[in-house]
Amino acid sequence: MNRSQFLASAAFCLLALPLGVFAQEKPAAPVFKAGFAERDITPELGMEAPGGYGKSYHKVVHDPCKVRASVFDDGQSKVAVVGIDALGIRRDTVQKVRKAVNEKTGIPANSILIGASHSHSSGPCVWIKRGEFDQASELVQKLAYDESTIVDAKYLASVEQALVDAIVAAHDQRIAAKAGVGKGFETTVAFNRRFLMRDGGSITHPGLGNPEIVKPAGPVDPEVGVIGVWDAKDPNKLLGCTVNFACHATTSPGGISANYIYYLEKAIQGYYGKDAVVVFLAGASGDITQVDNQSPYQYPAGDRWAQIVGGKVGAEALKVLLTMEPGVLTPVGARVRTWNIKRRPPAPERVAKCLEIVQRDRKKVDPTVWTFAKEIVLLDALIKKEPTVEIEVQALQVGPAVFVTDPAEYFCQYGLEIKASSGFPFTFPVSLANGCAGYVPTEEAFGEHGGGYETRLTSYSNLEITAGSQMRDAGIDLARQLKPGVVPEMPRRPPFKAQPWSYGAVPPELK
Repeated sequence: MNRSQFLASAAFCLLALPLGVFAQEKPAAPVFKAGFAERDITPELGMEAPGGYGKSYHKVVHDPCKVRASVFDDGQSKVAVVGIDALGIRRDTVQKVRKAVNEKTGIPANSILIGASHSHSSGPCVWIKRGEFDQASELVQKLAYDESTIVDAKYLASVEQALVDAIVAAHDQRIAAKAGVGKGFETTVAFNRRFLMRDGGSITHPGLGNPEIVKPAGPVDPEVGVIGVWDAKDPNKLLGCTVNFACHATTSPGGISANYIYYLEKAIQGYYGKDAVVVFLAGASGDITQVDNQSPYQYPAGDRWAQIVGGKVGAEALKVLLTMEPGVLTPVGARVRTWNIKRRPPAPERVAKCLEIVQRDRKKVDPTVWTFAKEIVLLDALIKKEPTVEIEVQALQVGPAVFVTDPAEYFCQYGLEIKASSGFPFTFPVSLANGCAGYVPTEEAFGEHGGGYETRLTSYSNLEITAGSQMRDAGIDLARQLKPGVVPEMPRRPPFKAQPWSYGAVPPELK
């Protein structure tokens, strides 16, 4: 073969090789899909209304209660973020729902977040369940089942099925999507309800205009965190969003209700349409409510209050949605830590005194004294059966945002500390998620200048004093195991042209 023949042969071979041998193939666009769905869980009239330490029953319906679910998929992993209009969510309910959803969708159990809104006007799916005190004395059983809020077994079963159905539907309805993340601030509707008083102690709700108030005993968190998701083929179609805000859902609009979340949803759907699903997740709001104890004005009626809180938070979320840049929120994933925390046992002499109190004629005992005595008796029986509580903390990531959960009515200070140390540009604490362990105050709230009913021992709230810092540290550690994704942003402007706009660069003309 002469030189000319060799070169011709070589050229032919080079032409026959795939183009990728010489030029790196353009990477495929990242996969990002999302789906949303909701189900109705409005309780029936006559069912118990949770939220207190005694019996109360629903008489009217104000608006529906719902399960709202979202599923995010980056092509390799899937996560579900779910909000439920409920006072709380039982740990056994979470485990049952996760197992069923995993079997139907393949979403890992630990990648499913279920957060309760803490609506005090919702249905009886949390608190005491019949059978849980059957090992105790007849007196204790009467206090548990006849004098306390109890779960309606039939309603709970329907809620569990609705949770499964909503998550599976959201998973099955995933489509190519674009999403954005952002935060706004609503500073006028949520207030710390605990106050340091002139005598050196702290009081929860000391009363409107109490002159003995020195200052709030803790902070607030006015941040409104939002993730918005649009159909990739129709940028005007909002599939749904998640909204994170720290405030008790205690506006009591009148009857069965999602509480102020109903009006929050209306504010967003008023712009984007009723098909947009609004997943609400309560922030660290164990000591935060809509009640401003230092206001110079009378409190509004319940429905008006719900409109003010929900409308303002919803309007702020809408502003965030309108200004965020949709893109791809990847990666998605989750980390979970589960451990047991001890309950604080009441002193034996305190139990004996409380046993004596609950057997008196109730008409001759102060209602608050009797209620806390009942709770001590129940707690004493509960500890004999379950001396510890299983606690789960979860860090669930959607691109540059991370949801950090706790199963408690978690004091606001802890949420702020998690935000400051998570390592993410957007951190959304989610309380009463994946379980319900009662109030978890700061350690300071138990100290010399502490107080308030959140620090009292009850069958609902009883974890050891360091529980809050344990949850905080676990959440921060889990979040730091994840790497934040890129925040979508608007296209950058081109370099400045050599000349300004010709129409604008002209001198004034006087005549």
